[in-house]
Amino acid sequence: MKVCVYGAGAIGGFIGARLALAGEDVTLIARGPHLKAMRQNGLKLISEGKTEVVRLRCTDDAREVGAQDYVILSVKAHALRSIADSVQPLLADHTALVPTINGVPWWYFYKAGGPYENTRLKSVDPDGTLWEKLPPARVIGCIVYPAVDVVEPGVLEHTYSNRFDLGEPDGSKSERAQAFSQAMIKAGFRCPVRPRIRENLWVKLWGNLSFNMICSLTTATLDVVTGDTGTRAASRTMMLEAQAVAEKLGVTFPLDVDERIKGAHEVGAHKLSTLVDLERGRPMEIEPLLGAVVEMGRLVDLPMPACDIVLALVRQRARVAGLYPG
Repeated sequence: MKVCVYGAGAIGGFIGARLALAGEDVTLIARGPHLKAMRQNGLKLISEGKTEVVRLRCTDDAREVGAQDYVILSVKAHALRSIADSVQPLLADHTALVPTINGVPWWYFYKAGGPYENTRLKSVDPDGTLWEKLPPARVIGCIVYPAVDVVEPGVLEHTYSNRFDLGEPDGSKSERAQAFSQAMIKAGFRCPVRPRIRENLWVKLWGNLSFNMICSLTTATLDVVTGDTGTRAASRTMMLEAQAVAEKLGVTFPLDVDERIKGAHEVGAHKLSTLVDLERGRPMEIEPLLGAVVEMGRLVDLPMPACDIVLALVRQRARVAGLYPG
């Protein structure tokens, strides 16, 4: 199996390293000091009490790589448009795309059924570039749960979870999805193929759209936001607004909002990704995590007053910091 990881930072590098250790033919596409370090010293992975150095083919130019069976798109969601053209040399007729992005993806309404099928969300794909150049027909949905950090160029530290959920947009257990699932399982991941991947997406998004945004505004860690009476109530209100939208789109939640908040609180003093991006001066993931949910609310004609207010605040926070990608 030929696999290319486009954007071999924390999550992408983690997947690529594990797949390579399991015997798959893996190429990493990266840039800057991280690429230089991996070329010189290999990719060092610190995980589950072990440190392993994996030597993989690394480049910053997809044209050197050729067509692949699977391309893992592991950049931030707002960076996808900037790489869409560069991904093209990796694509053959059979190539599948596996985006390991947070939030609502550009392909969300592809094969979704119902009155909104094939709706394109402007918050995540404003000019249709992704739909045209990274066609949803190629996509296997992927929900990411692990926590991994690039602690220095060429060095990854994995601290939490080894689970990824896969799913075809049409709910089928396709040959390509099952083959990739088996490769991931062989590499040591929990990686089932889910028949209703959007439901799994919403359970994670439920926390992203609320906790991530409030953590960014308050600079508090997850345990503080979920433990404080006021910020917990604000999160819960946002989550209930989003749940109403999702249910109108046909999604069934497998747990209730208080169970979801309790589970988040048990994670402990975790600093969420949007706050990390704010602190490190990187563009913040706002539109895929909350902007798209508010757009969906407009689509189904449901008011989302709490989400509207928090979205306005976090957009302004990002603009003031020069970190709002638009």
